Amino acid sequence: MARSISQHAANDGDDAVAYLDTPAETDAFLDSIRTTRDIAIDTEGASFHRFVDRIYLLQLTARVDQAERSAIVDPLTAGTLPALGALVEDPAVEVVFHDADYDLRLLHQDYGWHPTRLFDTRLAAQLLGLKAFGLAALLEREFGLKLDKKHQRADWSMRPLTDDMLDYAAQDTRWLLGLRDRLHDQLERSGRLSWAQEEFVRLEGTRWEPEEPGTAFMRLKGARDLTRRELALLRELVVWRDGVARDLDRATFRVASNDVLFEIARRAPQSRDELGAIKGVPRGSLESRSGEIVGAVKRGLAVPDAELPRYPRPPRWDRDPDFDARVSRLRAVREEAAQRLALDPGVLCPRERLEAVARRNPRSLDELSEVPELRRWQIEVLGPAMLRALREVDGASTTVAHVEEQRSPYRDA
Repeated sequence: MARSISQHAANDGDDAVAYLDTPAETDAFLDSIRTTRDIAIDTEGASFHRFVDRIYLLQLTARVDQAERSAIVDPLTAGTLPALGALVEDPAVEVVFHDADYDLRLLHQDYGWHPTRLFDTRLAAQLLGLKAFGLAALLEREFGLKLDKKHQRADWSMRPLTDDMLDYAAQDTRWLLGLRDRLHDQLERSGRLSWAQEEFVRLEGTRWEPEEPGTAFMRLKGARDLTRRELALLRELVVWRDGVARDLDRATFRVASNDVLFEIARRAPQSRDELGAIKGVPRGSLESRSGEIVGAVKRGLAVPDAELPRYPRPPRWDRDPDFDARVSRLRAVREEAAQRLALDPGVLCPRERLEAVARRNPRSLDELSEVPELRRWQIEVLGPAMLRALREVDGASTTVAHVEEQRSPYRDA
């Protein structure tokens, strides 16, 4: 029999939220919501605790015949969930998330699912210009709820899960469909619903992209500041650390932090004593794995100079003396529009999109629409002003060039 937990409801009294940890119970619940056209989903991983993140808990709330039904599914024992996969991939079913990106990546990694009709309450709130767009802040704003955050860093891979943890997890979807309705109405009233819908369509392409083997060390913040020799040491150290973390199924930072690996790469200790002099080296690693760490250092030192790692060269752009001026003018356009629309400038148009426009230097709305990074709604809001700004830069450059030509001592008499 499915275990039930208590969850505060919108009306007087409590709703029962089923905890489903067998295929039979899960299939029965999914069969009971098969006619839904609105389902809210949240996932709980354990990246703070485990080496490989995966879904350790699935929270669901579905609307059926104007009533909502909620459940928490234990994916470790509930089976492969084909009925749920069919629901979330049905274009007639809207799938509601809060901050969908990582949930979508985990659902793709673990099940291969590709949800096709999305609503992201975090993204909706950002497009409305809300400054606080976390789920707890939105639920307090819309429903006067105060969520307890004490289990934010919980280890969801542990079993059994306490009733307190399950109650906490159930909050993540219990109110999500109602929040979606309110934000949808606000987007419609503000004329921004089409903006959100375009962003939601882009989210449909979110996939889990596995890392290319042997390149993870290059993505660590600060790695570009190392010499090529230090980078070779860091590569060996990351391979060692990730191997240990994989064997222990433990988050990498729990084996050794990035800062510690950087310091080891810089100081290249040749003995246990030299390694022990480095601040932050975990005592357990020093006592039981110092030989492995020193061995990684020695392998890095042994790499021939010709084979030292180097970062791939970034794409080369033709030298454009007006590029910075264009970006500056485009930024001014964005700032003015962001203030007028009460939007965060980075939400309205991130810097990399401004740079993409500056490189293309379009002359018309049709050319502007060919910039792949730009959304249609951004072109509608910013396009004419962007084109005027680009023309002003080109005009100023032409004037300067003409003046310089007139001043040139080599100009024909």
